[in-house]
Amino acid sequence: MIFAAGLGTRLKPLTDTLPKALVPVCGKPLLEHVARKLQRAGIDEAVVNIHYFADKIEQWADAQEWITFERDDKSAGKMLFEISDERELLLETGGAVLHARRFLEGCGRFIIHNVDILSNCDIEWFESQVKDEAVATLLVSERKTTRFLLFDPETMRMVGWMNTDTGDYSVVSSDVVPSGCRALAFSGIHILSDRVLSLMEEYVKEKGLPVDPVKGTRFPIMSFYMWVAAKYPVYGVVADNLEFIDVGKLDALKSAEDFIRINTR
Repeated sequence: MIFAAGLGTRLKPLTDTLPKALVPVCGKPLLEHVARKLQRAGIDEAVVNIHYFADKIEQWADAQEWITFERDDKSAGKMLFEISDERELLLETGGAVLHARRFLEGCGRFIIHNVDILSNCDIEWFESQVKDEAVATLLVSERKTTRFLLFDPETMRMVGWMNTDTGDYSVVSSDVVPSGCRALAFSGIHILSDRVLSLMEEYVKEKGLPVDPVKGTRFPIMSFYMWVAAKYPVYGVVADNLEFIDVGKLDALKSAEDFIRINTR
């Protein structure tokens, strides 16, 4: 699943007329860079959630010869795009996954990739690190940031988060001491078991979140991870020497262009 529904406010004025997913880097939209990376890793079906300038994303995808919307199209090299429509309500990251349930259920596992993330992550290697019992596996690294996820240093189970700017933190139990945890930066790339979908439904009910039968329900996936990690294993996998660019701001576009040129030689 490619998260492509964001408003892209930090990329204005480019996103005054374009969705963030279609902001070009080296002449190709971010969405294409991410989708082709997944395709090279052997993934040939992608769910793409849409909200802001949704029609433009659909029109772009419809014009691409390497993309199909038809499940019975077996043309070699084509990637199936399923559109998860959030035009009526932007559902945040957790709500987006639950809203796309009909596409994801039954697949065993699925990867989530933010549309504005470029990296040198080896997707096939990352998938090989996933443990059978994991509800979710998050790609993390030793990277400079102010927002960290906390992991048990021995098991690499997620046990909380912390913000070094504000001093705020949250842990899954009172036994967890942040200073004794391994603090790592999240990459926006994660692999989930499809068991997570029924657990999300349980989370929504327990939290009493409002649910629209058509539009869905809003919640961030990190809030869900904190809830589920107290009950089931959510692991971190450390990517050594990870090159990572969050193309969420205008000043990141030059670095993104340089990254693409170097990594596509």
